[in-house]
Amino acid sequence: MTDTAVELHVLQGLDQIDAADWDACACPEAADGGPPDDPFTTYRFLRALEESGSVGPGTGWQPHYLTARRGEDVIAVAPMYAKGHSQGEYIFDHNWAHAWERAGGDYYPKLQVAVPFTPATGRRFLVHPDHAAIGFDALVQGMVAVTEQNDLSSLHVTFCTEAERDAGAARGLMARSSQQYHWFNDGYADFDSFLAALSSRKRKTLRKERATAQGFGGVIRAYTGDDLKPHHWDAFWRFYQDTGARKWGQPYLTRAFFDRVQETMRDDVLLVLAEREGEPVAGALNFIGRDVLYGRYWGCAEHHPALHFELCYYQALEHAIARGLGRVEAGAQGDHKLARGYLPVVCHSLHHIPNESFRRAIAQFLDAEADAIEQDIEVLTAYGPFRRDRQEEQE
Repeated sequence: MTDTAVELHVLQGLDQIDAADWDACACPEAADGGPPDDPFTTYRFLRALEESGSVGPGTGWQPHYLTARRGEDVIAVAPMYAKGHSQGEYIFDHNWAHAWERAGGDYYPKLQVAVPFTPATGRRFLVHPDHAAIGFDALVQGMVAVTEQNDLSSLHVTFCTEAERDAGAARGLMARSSQQYHWFNDGYADFDSFLAALSSRKRKTLRKERATAQGFGGVIRAYTGDDLKPHHWDAFWRFYQDTGARKWGQPYLTRAFFDRVQETMRDDVLLVLAEREGEPVAGALNFIGRDVLYGRYWGCAEHHPALHFELCYYQALEHAIARGLGRVEAGAQGDHKLARGYLPVVCHSLHHIPNESFRRAIAQFLDAEADAIEQDIEVLTAYGPFRRDRQEEQE
């Protein structure tokens, strides 16, 4: 097998690869029957996007999954898409597009290696553990080759891991830094023990905020697995449509996506609903990883003070603590998360620009951007809600 050449293939749909072959690369840790590290790169999640029409023709996300084989063995895969716009990515390159187009070029389509609509850190070079080095090299070479052979403006690998960032940069890709807010479980026994780590003023603020939210006139319930029913998704779809229309003009995900999640991923989700007289009035959708709870979507039919913070942040923390999870990722942006125990962290991406002069300009921008983000994180961490002695320990 050591002499077998690696063959690269670009697939137009996941129906062209067996689920077991994909997941052996994407989530080998789940072979023991436990949850995957990252539910978003699993076959079932990406297939749900595809089968529901959330990606594909007319969406600006056209699948071109990259696979590497040695003989009969799939040794590496990557979720790769031809993008006709820069929506749903959360690492922004709109200024790059404007500069390229002002110079007379066509920025779109570009090549995107990512999980659509999902600003969650995870592996993007999905390499089988038995073929780590050769699989990674094959994927990098394949991504660059597809970009250059099709005369595309650029390649973007977004929300990759720090290890992938380092390995990709060593192979000539440009590294970019961005910022999110994550909550870290410092061995808390319960929510009160988390509160005890905060400064007195912040602790009182959070308790008051939770009391306000929980006084909305109903009850808060969390559903996962077989407790999830189709009518829960009917309610959440209404919430999601409202949020999507206000944020993006129209929702990224189709109604059929949530049906597919109910069928194939209900054990991977935690849906928190605020209900009054048996009717949901607001909800927050989380996905469950092996050590991370990923907050993804929120919406409501009625406005109630602080209910957004309760459902999206405090309920997520409570469930992460109860499950023994190490981290909560609450999605993109949001300085308001800092006051609620979420700390600023660096997120990573990799980029390839074939045009030499444009590549030099982008490289200079990335250096300056990385310095600014490092300074911002240092300042923001100092303003965090934790007691001064705890903050000094973390620093």
